[in-house]
Parts: sequence; C-alpha cells; structure tokens
Amino acid sequence: MNETLAELLAVFFAAGKPLSTQDLARGLDRSEEETRQLIRRLERTLESGTHGVVLEEVAGGWRLIVHPRYVERARRTLRPKPPRLSAAALEVLAIVAYHQPITRAEVEAMRGKNSDAVMEGLLERGLVEVVGEKPAVGRPRLYGTTLRFLEVFGLSSLDDLPPLGDEPTLLLRD
Repeated sequence: MNETLAELLAVFFAAGKPLSTQDLARGLDRSEEETRQLIRRLERTLESGTHGVVLEEVAGGWRLIVHPRYVERARRTLRPKPPRLSAAALEVLAIVAYHQPITRAEVEAMRGKNSDAVMEGLLERGLVEVVGEKPAVGRPRLYGTTLRFLEVFGLSSLDDLPPLGDEPTLLLRD
C-alpha cells in the first residue's frame, strides 16, 4: 500500500463515522475526482481481506467496517450489544422511513395507537428528525429519517430500503 492510500486509510480509521468525498478532498488537499479515484483504489486494496477491513458507502459517505471474513471473530471477541429498539419503535421507524415526510397524527392513524413516547425516543436516538411543517391548520411537524438512521441500518440512501411487503432484512449496525 502506498503512502497516499495509507494516509486515506488512517483518516477513515480515525474518523469513526462516514466521511463524504467532499470532506475527504478538503482534508487531503485534492480534487473530488482525485479523491474518488483514491477511494476506489483503497476499496480494491481492502477487498482481499488482508487488512481486516473494507470500505462501505453509507449515508452519503464512506466508512471502514470489518471485512465479512472477520465479522464473527470480531463479534465473539467484542461481544457488542446491538442497539435495542422495541417492536413499537421499529414499527414507527418503518412508517416514517417509508412515508416521510409524515406527521405524528398520520403515524398514529396508520398504527391505530398513540405514538408520542415512541417518537420522542426515536428523536432522542437521532433516528428521526423534524424536517418541516405541514401547510395545514396548526402547522403540524413533519418527521423524516436522519443520516444516523442510514448509518445504523447500513443504507446508502432511502432507495436501499427493501420494497414494502418484504420481510424486514435490515441489520442494525452501531
């Protein structure tokens, strides 16, 4: 691995969060096109698994994750506790993800239950956020998912959500 790729790998390692191509280009004093090429080269270098990590494109940026070959070893060693979401929280989160922007009243109409506490919990965890106000009487808040939602579920964008009607196959990542 050459010095430039090692530098890029070090930046990803230190970041601990997804980094956009623009952020990387600024930090590396390179053009976005040069940075994209470096990311692709690093991605190809890491694919073999000899470094134990791979690049993942998620939430509008790139981050390091454990190479699939070593996930089980890392899991056994670290014994991570996956973030716990109740069935109600997952239900509300799915409704928001698939129907955003959406008001709390619309969520409650779909669920048939009050969702105040659940929505507050999702707001506190940074999985949903207020994205605006509906132009209606009372100007109710509109909710949508966040970049944190994409990160936790390992999605590049909302287009990566499974089609409605499929069994949920999203894995929490934290």
